[in-house]
Amino acid sequence: MHRWRGWLITVSGVLCLGIPVLAQTEMYANARSLVGRVQGDLRQAMNFTPQTGKEAAKEKERYDNAQRHLSDVDRNLAKGKFDNGKLDQAIDDVKNVVDHNTLSGRDRDQLTTDLRDLRDMRSRKGR
Repeated sequence: MHRWRGWLITVSGVLCLGIPVLAQTEMYANARSLVGRVQGDLRQAMNFTPQTGKEAAKEKERYDNAQRHLSDVDRNLAKGKFDNGKLDQAIDDVKNVVDHNTLSGRDRDQLTTDLRDLRDMRSRKGR
């Protein structure tokens, strides 16, 4: 009888602690999917970037900044945390790419849509 009680307490504890973490992770699943889509769109757009010259280096730096901040956002979402400041940095960086980088029309349109979706995600706090 005592062995069953100990087992039941252990299982109850694991469920009580594990379910909220799982719920938080699933709560941000759509946000993480959006971040992944934006990162893919940035990689696609980067293929259009000139490969040499001073301007090419600036363009690559803008892509790198956007990717790094999006990765930070995703890392926090994976931990069940929504960081508005990190998301704001990522949005600013993607906007910087749209405003200053050499882009195809399709890539510019897609990244503009991504910006709208990221801003919408921000207003919904990642949900």
